[in-house]
Amino acid sequence: MPRLPLVTERLALFATLLATFGELHPACDHWVQGSKTASRKRMHGEDLVHADGTPATEDSTRPTMTTSTLGRRAVACHVASYTVVQLGATIAVTRAFGYRVTPAALLAGAAINASTHAAIDRGALLLWLAKKTGKTGYIEHCQTVRMDDDGTLTREINGPGTAWMELDAALHRAIGIGAAAVTTWLTTRPGAR
Repeated sequence: MPRLPLVTERLALFATLLATFGELHPACDHWVQGSKTASRKRMHGEDLVHADGTPATEDSTRPTMTTSTLGRRAVACHVASYTVVQLGATIAVTRAFGYRVTPAALLAGAAINASTHAAIDRGALLLWLAKKTGKTGYIEHCQTVRMDDDGTLTREINGPGTAWMELDAALHRAIGIGAAAVTTWLTTRPGAR
């Protein structure tokens, strides 16, 4: 099979990667990620808790960790599952169309998406960017109210239906453009194959 002209090959690969990365993001965040992981990934603090998130007492015999450690573990679990799905789908889609992305390029794109996903999902980076771009008012305005089993209403700043979630998704997808571009360039650069 003759090779496509380089520009056409690059554009086709970029579009394929962009679609795969962008369309997988919601699936990984809402279907692959576990509920406990989602609720714990932004936990911060020095209070001691057990692995299940319950507060530790002085006489506790089970292993403990800080709430920040639990939050970092949760985001690492989410990012690991996200990365496995992204890599698997990227390989499956590109190979189904008879194309092979180089391993180094695959890993570079996955590393960009994984590292930024972890940083954004922990929350501090997103809040910093929101402050720098004047979006904190949007976050404060577009919150949700949840009702607990006992009927208690609580405000939530970062769950489904919030500006936080919309800004999170938009940022991940924008970064996916860069990850797709890097993966494309590494795969199609002279001497890559």
